[in-house]
Amino acid sequence: MRLEAETRPIGVFDSGVGGLSVLRAIRQTLPAETMIYLADQAHVPYGPRPLEEVHWFAEEITRFFLTQGVKVVVVACNTASAAALHHLRQTFPDIPFVGMEPAVKPAAEATQSGVVGVLATPATFQGALYASVVERFAQGVTVLQDTCPGLVARIEANDLDSHETRLILERALLPMLRRGIDTVVLGCTHYPFVIPLIQEIVGPEVRVIDPAPAVARQVGRLLEARGIAAATTSPSEIQYLTSGEVSRLEAMLPALMGEAGEVRAVRWSGGRLAFA
Repeated sequence: MRLEAETRPIGVFDSGVGGLSVLRAIRQTLPAETMIYLADQAHVPYGPRPLEEVHWFAEEITRFFLTQGVKVVVVACNTASAAALHHLRQTFPDIPFVGMEPAVKPAAEATQSGVVGVLATPATFQGALYASVVERFAQGVTVLQDTCPGLVARIEANDLDSHETRLILERALLPMLRRGIDTVVLGCTHYPFVIPLIQEIVGPEVRVIDPAPAVARQVGRLLEARGIAAATTSPSEIQYLTSGEVSRLEAMLPALMGEAGEVRAVRWSGGRLAFA
């Protein structure tokens, strides 16, 4: 059973391509682990949707992953983590979950000006998880927020550095800069793909925190603690799935993952997810 567990894949999901930023970090940290990445692009973006709806998507994706024998589920989506992580752990007690938490704590610890900015979706800001993190770790720190309307759609369109994408970020960041931010927290897994543009806008004196490397390290700690880490050191495969358009995701993989990949289609039918 131990050997079987070591060879089972890690399941990673998001509403779209954002979770690839987390997948990329896990691949860099744990190159021997086989992974399944599911982009629920039939429902992207999750951010503006009611939390109850996102809750349902996350539960059904987890059920699908279990049919594929995953050993860990990574909820590589801040919105889904805020909406469903606690429920997922209660509903599926035999499978470990790793979710996204806005990196307010390291931002509050790092800031010199006492002012930090957080970029995230409306659902993340509305969730109890975000409120709890701010209450616990940001006492005495001014936390400025912006939902960057339209940014997820630009990234889903592989538009990472256009004038339109820059305008969305400038609308969010320039008012924050005027109020003295020295740290920016990326509270959506899509946003690390525009870090070069963010850094151009805020300048070298402002720290930009991408949570993906910390999530990858947490996945590694969990695998080691449970004795289910891959035994081999050979690079392993990633299986890409989408509930949206296969060719669209395939076209984006070289830019976002640094390598090409084959994508399989999955479809929602009768409230369940299955291979097309």
